[in-house]
Amino acid sequence: MKASKKRSNCPINTSLEIWGDKWSLLIIRDLMFKKQCTYGDFLKSEEKIATNILASRLLVLEENDLITKLDHPDSKAKVLYQLTEKAIELFPVLIEISLWAEKYYEIPEERKIVLEKAKQNKTAFIEKGIRKMKEGL
Repeated sequence: MKASKKRSNCPINTSLEIWGDKWSLLIIRDLMFKKQCTYGDFLKSEEKIATNILASRLLVLEENDLITKLDHPDSKAKVLYQLTEKAIELFPVLIEISLWAEKYYEIPEERKIVLEKAKQNKTAFIEKGIRKMKEGL
């Protein structure tokens, strides 16, 4: 993280400075479930992120070693974004946020099915998810 952006040494503040905005965890979410994405893939998500915001968030995530760029196998004009190990370790955070949302809000049925699996044995579910993502690196 760039020292100039850091407001305090509080670990929650430090984390939120990197991924606590409205969009960064959604970008991370997309990469967790799709493994790799292009810029255009992110623009197609149902949340409809603006191009300038997307570019800014991708840069912050890359500068903080949460994502990396890869050459696109089919196009020299495109790049693929992929999570780093550091970002993969946010998987438990996304699961906890999802479980909290399920408790208080309506969520899609397909998400409920996944969360039911997580609730059966959360530790094993998280460990398996992290292992699978790291194998994909």
